[in-house]
Amino acid sequence: MTPTDPYPLLSRIHSPEDFRDWPVDELPALADELRAFLLESVSRTGGHLAANLGTVELTIALHYTYHTPHDRLVWDVGHQSYTHKILTGRREGMPTLRQKDGLSGFPKRDESPYDTFGVGHSSTSISAALGMALAARQQGERRKAVAIIGDGAMTAGMAFEALNHAGDEKADLLVVLNDNKMSISPNVGAMNRYLARLLSGPIYSSMREGSKRVLDRLPPMREFMRRAEEHVKGMITPGTLFEELGLNYYGPVDGHDLEGLVKMLRNLHSMEGPQLLHVVTHKGHGYEPAEKDPCTYHGVGRFDPERGVQNGKGNAAPTYTEVFGQWLCDQAAADERLVGITPAMCEGSGMTEFAQRFPDRYIDVGIAEQHALTLAAGMACEGMRPVVAIYSSFLQRAYDQLVHDIALQGLPVVLAVDRAGVVGPDGPTHAGSFDLSFLRCIPDLVIMAPADEAECRRMLSTGFLLERPCAVRYPRGRGPGAAPEEGLIPLPLGQAQMRRQGRRVAILAFGTPLAAALEAGERLDATVLNMRFVKPLDEARVLEAARGHELLVTVEDNVVAGGAGSAVAECLNAHGVSVPLLQLGLPDRFQGQGTREELLQDAGLTADDVEAAIVARLGTDQACARPAGRVLSK
Repeated sequence: MTPTDPYPLLSRIHSPEDFRDWPVDELPALADELRAFLLESVSRTGGHLAANLGTVELTIALHYTYHTPHDRLVWDVGHQSYTHKILTGRREGMPTLRQKDGLSGFPKRDESPYDTFGVGHSSTSISAALGMALAARQQGERRKAVAIIGDGAMTAGMAFEALNHAGDEKADLLVVLNDNKMSISPNVGAMNRYLARLLSGPIYSSMREGSKRVLDRLPPMREFMRRAEEHVKGMITPGTLFEELGLNYYGPVDGHDLEGLVKMLRNLHSMEGPQLLHVVTHKGHGYEPAEKDPCTYHGVGRFDPERGVQNGKGNAAPTYTEVFGQWLCDQAAADERLVGITPAMCEGSGMTEFAQRFPDRYIDVGIAEQHALTLAAGMACEGMRPVVAIYSSFLQRAYDQLVHDIALQGLPVVLAVDRAGVVGPDGPTHAGSFDLSFLRCIPDLVIMAPADEAECRRMLSTGFLLERPCAVRYPRGRGPGAAPEEGLIPLPLGQAQMRRQGRRVAILAFGTPLAAALEAGERLDATVLNMRFVKPLDEARVLEAARGHELLVTVEDNVVAGGAGSAVAECLNAHGVSVPLLQLGLPDRFQGQGTREELLQDAGLTADDVEAAIVARLGTDQACARPAGRVLSK
């Protein structure tokens, strides 16, 4: 680092070892530098800002008191891991955050030994950290495991499954509950800090354990004392639930009081068995716009810190998410049976206006995808028409519920599957690469893939009218700009659409790759079909195309294995039709991170890539063929 480095304390840190011997009273200055650096860095790259600003002191305190990476820190979701990355030697890489070949926006095992567990989805940290604690015990190693989980992630059933198991195992596990929305106990002041430190101190702990050993010989008295302790603690701390699960509860403590956090964590580091520390933080802490509006500053693009995030949309075409949100409101106004369900993704799924206009029919279940789908099933049993807005990668978490509770019973539930296909900077944890493959094998499930915004709206209307479950999967961001029609106009079920009549080659496009297919088809004078429905497949169109062309090409933004192209292959095989088939889609690997355009190019799904793949398969230069076909209107 040069002498002019604006962050003199950070310039001295290349790993947590570099500041563990600092006096505690120097740490607040380090926190100030970290906040300033975070704001400067994220404003240039985009990323998760508010959560990181809220956990600066907690991250410093954890690395200061625990011997990472020997002791394991597991961050839940990972939205709050940027400070962790900076303190563990990755400050120089922050300008590449969430960019192609750059730092991941989440902890990633192959990025650093300090990233002990790869995350991106919520509520996995306690299970993973418990597994690490049990492994250490099996291996005879003295090593601590810490799970840092937010109050939102604590709403998921998996977190409580892990807590229940942790209390039974008595492993050396610390769960840090980062409460950044509301405190169970509103009074988080000096008295609460004092009581929490007292309860975590060696005198109280040894007295409690000693008393239990003595009272083990007097079971009635032991039970009386246990209940007395529970009720006394219940008057000053809100941890009865966690204590019942077998974890010693401490807190709530102020998550921005570094000295208090260090004292507390030092006490807990010396203790054995499962502990839970309740820390209260404030999202966006230290940056006033983020403090006032943590939702807007949860995930941001590039912005000017002086002006803050600008939300003006101008005359930009609506995103697919916005198309869904408008359709949801229109359909709800037309049919009072509609209920909208989201697993804690109101804004991300475009449901804000619906929640405001139809509050009695808006249901946010928290981060509980499994519950969301079975809740929808129960409502559908009683004549309601549930619409579940869910990201493609999050739908993976509720697969059993989709199969067993919805599809097996043939219930009319609409799945609005957002972020399907190529997603972008969030990388493989959020990529919607697999939904066509894992949905297509479910009997009687209708699957639709719109090629543009207008088609997306019509497909949602189609699905809502069905007496069976359906999924409409659409990507993140904007499409080609096809303005949706007013009204609620369905499509004919299972019918593909001829978009260009050509010769020799027929390209069957599923969803958003239609634009690339049309461009390649124009160059090669190929027939292009907009397939629209993955299930039921328009078999008549497929067979007609197979019998009239030398080569069939399927294009989809899903993995090739088991995807829409596989459905076409199965159709041809079932009817005994033999024709060369080229299946183009996402390759058999996890997507990286980068812009949507970069990832499509990596996957070979641009118009140039489609053309080149067809030319290579034909074995002749078709790139110079003059178009003899005609483009058909929609």
